[in-house]
Amino acid sequence: MKALVLWPRSLLWRTFILLAALVVATTVASFEIFRNYEVEPRARQISQNLVSIVNITRTALVNSQPELRRELLSELAEREGIQVYTVEPGERLAPPADRPVLNLALELARQQLGKGTRFAGEREGKPGLWLSFHIDDDEYWLRIPRERIERQIALRWLGWGALALALSLLAAYFLVSRVNRPLRALASAASAIGKGKMPDPIPEGGPEEIRTLSHAFNQMSRDLVRLDADRALILAGVSHDLRTPLSRLRLGLEMSGADAQLKDGMTADIEEMDRIVNQFLDFARTDGGEALQHADLAAIAAEVAEHYRRHGKSVTTELASVPDLPLQAMSMRRVVLNLVDNALRYGGKEVSVAVRAENGAAMLDVADRGPGIPTAEVERLKQPFTRLEVARSDKGGAGLGLAIVERVVRAHRGSFELLAREGGGLIARIRLPFDWNPGA
Repeated sequence: MKALVLWPRSLLWRTFILLAALVVATTVASFEIFRNYEVEPRARQISQNLVSIVNITRTALVNSQPELRRELLSELAEREGIQVYTVEPGERLAPPADRPVLNLALELARQQLGKGTRFAGEREGKPGLWLSFHIDDDEYWLRIPRERIERQIALRWLGWGALALALSLLAAYFLVSRVNRPLRALASAASAIGKGKMPDPIPEGGPEEIRTLSHAFNQMSRDLVRLDADRALILAGVSHDLRTPLSRLRLGLEMSGADAQLKDGMTADIEEMDRIVNQFLDFARTDGGEALQHADLAAIAAEVAEHYRRHGKSVTTELASVPDLPLQAMSMRRVVLNLVDNALRYGGKEVSVAVRAENGAAMLDVADRGPGIPTAEVERLKQPFTRLEVARSDKGGAGLGLAIVERVVRAHRGSFELLAREGGGLIARIRLPFDWNPGA
């Protein structure tokens, strides 16, 4: 079962999430710092308001005429929301809310109003901030609405905070996408080079670091193309120049009247040299210059098998019908020739060629009963001019056959594998997808 990936893989979304977390953390930290620093000033402000309300209310009640006190209390309740009650025995009280600002404010208020001042958060089920005060020997409760002392966070401040967060995230997305775009272009161009294609130069814009990287990549691409062209030119030139002396050697050997056994050995050496020269030419030609055309892979395999049968080689075939593929037909024919030739050289007489459709791709298998190839050596042997040191290495060759196959198959967006055959031997397997896009 595949594990759930919660952390995104792309640089864009990783940076976006990190910046979002940073903005949120900064906002929360700023709010906490502000709240902690305002505790004492706000507590003093609240205590002063409480003391002023109590003193003004007490003074108003003391100095008012007895018959007008009820009207005064009614006006205070209506205009200011302040209510005054007489303390009664056995009344139910609840303590004020336990908040740092309120605790400090009430302690400061008690220092000014007197140690006998009592506070409550609820009286007889009625909430509010309740403060006691005395007029002569009588004790009264003064109820102040919570709205007068508790500051509510205004919705507009929440809106401004959300707007700042949204703008920060949009800016982060814009900045990171500007960096991500050339990186995606670099990745796409590197992938194209890996598939044997020459991508268009990537734009050399953006920040200085991106420009430097883009310029270095474009220079590397040009150097690779020039190096590949020089190598192909050298191989083709050398191989072509060797053809003439090989032909003279072959002609001279035929006219020399040498011993038959010596002549056969020398003829075999000349043919081996000629075969190596042909491999050099084939490798030099695998540059993608051949045009693509829709071709039948099974027909190409059948043609190659028939070519070997005409020369007295035993090559069995098992060819199923597969859809036509966009192929470089001559290059693909050289691929099948190389695989069959390797199988005949190293695998003796039991060589088979099979073509079939499987999982959305055309599969080509060339199997032999030779000594096989160690798994650890498979990838190395796909490189140019590499040969196996044991078992299959005593047959000569330049070490280019499998490199040619790998190069051509990769240009067709396919895969090339060398697999151990059940019962001994080797299977050279090519997989060419039906749905690949030649222009991609």
